Amino acid sequence: MFVRTAGERDLDAIRAVLVETWHATYDAIYGAAKVTEITDEWHSIASLKARLIKPNSDFLVADDGKRIGGVAFAESVDGGKLVVLRQLYVLPDLQGRGIGGMLLDEIIESFPEARAIRLEVEAQNTRAIAFYEANGFVRSGDAGEHAAASGEATLVYRRPLADLS
Repeated sequence: MFVRTAGERDLDAIRAVLVETWHATYDAIYGAAKVTEITDEWHSIASLKARLIKPNSDFLVADDGKRIGGVAFAESVDGGKLVVLRQLYVLPDLQGRGIGGMLLDEIIESFPEARAIRLEVEAQNTRAIAFYEANGFVRSGDAGEHAAASGEATLVYRRPLADLS
């Protein structure tokens, strides 16, 4: 797999990755019908297309030349000092092969002025939490901006990227 910038021609494949990954991750938590409702809204082609042109952001795919195996989307805020990781998903059958780490590394490299990276994660998504903690993220006391689909607040994790002294 190699990581590259997402393009409009990738949107159907990106949506397929998101839908499959969301069902594999969240069906047991929210139920398949709720996951379908969420993915139809949050991962619609129109929603994904808007991310391609969003200023101060990067939208990446992990591609092996035959299929897209993972996606990541992040944007800088606070004058570029903070990167907010909005999405990082890898197809279930490809997880544990370093693809998530490749996507995360490329996102971080895309924002060289950033001092920290922040993300929100569903509390019951223990596999994602373990991945982020293994990659240097620490749970923050900050309140999540979003509620999980369950209505509970999401957990906030941060990782410093530069010496803040």
